[in-house]
Order: sequence, then C-alpha cells, then structure tokens
Amino acid sequence: MDDARLAKAVEMLQEKMSGQDAFGSTVRFDFGDGSAVFVDGNESPPKATPDSDTDADCTITAAEETFQEMMDGDLDPTSAFMTGKIKIDGDMGAAMAVARAFG
Repeated sequence: MDDARLAKAVEMLQEKMSGQDAFGSTVRFDFGDGSAVFVDGNESPPKATPDSDTDADCTITAAEETFQEMMDGDLDPTSAFMTGKIKIDGDMGAAMAVARAFG
C-alpha cells in the first residue's frame, strides 16, 4: 500500500475510533504487503497510527479491499472472519472491541 493510501486508512480508522472508549489492548491491521495500521486501545479514544513494527495483542490480516469494505460498512467484520477474508491472530476480545467501532 502506498503512503497516501496508508494515510487514508489511518484517517478512516481514526474516525471510526473517535467515539469509542479505551478497550485496554492493541490491534494491528496488517495488509500483507509490509504496511499496517496500529490501534492503541489503551487510549481514550483509541489512536490509530501507521506502524508495522510494534507488537500488538491482536493482528488482523486483511487485503486492502477487504479493509475498505469494512470501513465503508459494506462488509461485517464477523462475516469477513467467518468467510476467511480476514485472519485474526492473538486476542479475539481485542478484535471484537475494534469490530464494534465499525458499527
């Protein structure tokens, strides 16, 4: 993912997180191409930053298109997981906390 699209992904995720309370863990959205967005759920509201290096409690791996569909509300995160469009590694509770922000 190029820098402009990564910045847009961070912005969209930050918007989704803006109305949320801290959920006490960290999540990384990994796009599988070396780019990722890190969500610090220890802050209120949780903060999204571009970061592929920091260890997270949970890593959600998804193609950029799948991530965009979830951000747009066209794909339910639970459905994405159940159909194999996303992979979750680590704390499932953290993944569920982030998914609630997608409404």
